[in-house]
Amino acid sequence: MRKVITYGTFDLLHVGHINLLRRAKEVGDYLIVAISSDEFNALKDKKAYYSFEQRKAILEAVRYVDEVIPEQKWEQKVEDVQDYDIDVFVMGDDWKGEFDFLKYYCEVVYLPRTVGISTTQIKKDLNKAHNG
Repeated sequence: MRKVITYGTFDLLHVGHINLLRRAKEVGDYLIVAISSDEFNALKDKKAYYSFEQRKAILEAVRYVDEVIPEQKWEQKVEDVQDYDIDVFVMGDDWKGEFDFLKYYCEVVYLPRTVGISTTQIKKDLNKAHNG
């Protein structure tokens, strides 16, 4: 069985997220999604609309996702790859090259982002609609 892992905040789930999860699952048999904890988001100066538990519940309902785990720190990726016996690490291509150090432990795949959608853009559009 080929195990795949990906990481993200996965706030305001949208078609870009679904495309990433579907394509990540196609790379293997079992998909683990590590989502940033609320505390880790705070360290990154990032605020999610949904809490960790809410984002976890939403992702667990997505048919491509087999398991959801918390991401607590940047450095845990090597530990996760080893602890979960990961074969493939997947991220969007906006991170291309950033995680090449993991090639020592597993295959690293950067998937193309879905053009025209992002959580950041959704938040900007909602703020503009609300304030404008």
